[in-house]
Amino acid sequence: MHRSIKIRQFILMLALLLIITRYSLIAKVFFLFFLYIQLLFTSPELALAQISFQFIDFAVSIILLAAAIIYFLMAGKKVKYFQSNLNFTSAVIILLISFFLFAPLITDNNPDFQKDLSVTKLLPPFSSVKVLHLNNDNYSTGNTVDKFINLKSRVIKNSFDDSIIFIDSISAGNKLTYYQGGAEVLLANDKVIFKNNTPLITTRTFILGTDELGRDIFTRLIYGARISLFVGLGSVLISLLLGLFLGFFAGYSEGFIDTALNRLTDMFLAFPVIFFIILIIALFGNSLPSVIMVLGFSGWMSLFKIVRSEVISLKNKDFFVSARLIGLSNIKLLLKETLPYILVPVVVNLVFQYGNVILAEAALSYLGLGTGSSYPSWGSMIEAGQNYLSQAWWMILFPGLALFLTLFAANSLGRKISSHFNPRVNS
Repeated sequence: MHRSIKIRQFILMLALLLIITRYSLIAKVFFLFFLYIQLLFTSPELALAQISFQFIDFAVSIILLAAAIIYFLMAGKKVKYFQSNLNFTSAVIILLISFFLFAPLITDNNPDFQKDLSVTKLLPPFSSVKVLHLNNDNYSTGNTVDKFINLKSRVIKNSFDDSIIFIDSISAGNKLTYYQGGAEVLLANDKVIFKNNTPLITTRTFILGTDELGRDIFTRLIYGARISLFVGLGSVLISLLLGLFLGFFAGYSEGFIDTALNRLTDMFLAFPVIFFIILIIALFGNSLPSVIMVLGFSGWMSLFKIVRSEVISLKNKDFFVSARLIGLSNIKLLLKETLPYILVPVVVNLVFQYGNVILAEAALSYLGLGTGSSYPSWGSMIEAGQNYLSQAWWMILFPGLALFLTLFAANSLGRKISSHFNPRVNS
């Protein structure tokens, strides 16, 4: 008898797969935290100086992974949703959330890392290259500080790494000779790490290939998911606050305030949003905060219309009139009396809005107006890939597929929520 996979089981399988495939990295992270605790007691000032966003990112990912495993083993089976059958939409959403929360554990590479382009440029999926390890360890005294700094440099990867060289082949002699793209390079033996009297050479596999700068597409895809989801979340929160409060006060006040806010909304709807976005970004720059703000301020109008119409139909009902007569403030009327009544249409609108914002961010990045070069973005990856479509199809296929699946999942989720609470509406 066929048995469907439950959502809880799928999440636990993903967590187990992550632990198995990244066991070595997770062990290093735990040991890094142990050294950091020692460092806090021996040299607090130096310990505080070693804190960085990447270090905090690893710490939060490990804590969340442990918490997720404990929760879904102990209490997850008590939640009805997690006991439902897994479907395509749920799987995509779970994967996207996993990319967002556990990106540094899923891939231990830096999304901007590039080196030795003659070897790593435009490699197709599942390509492997040889990695020659150099002997430049400056932390060999064995104390806690040096151990921590050395391990941190091996766990938290930067956009550069002078301890390795990507090579095509190598020949040993009095001096090592390695080859890169047909070029021959000599290297002194004392510059290389030897193991069993042979140079230490490992291999690195690029699962989804590399781009025109030799950067790992898989890593950039994972961190690009983070950017898309974060921009979508921030923008939707801004749209929620604007649409909810303005819509409530327009529907509740009527008169001049209602007319003024309606005309303002109509003006935003009539004016092409893309021109407004380009104008704001041209004035304030294409940084991550500015993109979140401009997409949030350009997407509140539909929610405003929904909230306003619901409030107009609601404010004459007995429970709302009674709440107003006993002296509840406008904020309490909104949060306690209005919001529970209009929650379903608001949530459905926000889910659809979330997909629209992700698409808008990708479009801006495609036009060079997105989050800038400091962050990987699916839109910028697609833009770069179109220049190499005949040489490197994978550069445009994988980010395009990720964007399509994300939009499909968001719209499918919105339709399912709508049809669940409104059975007469076709999903």
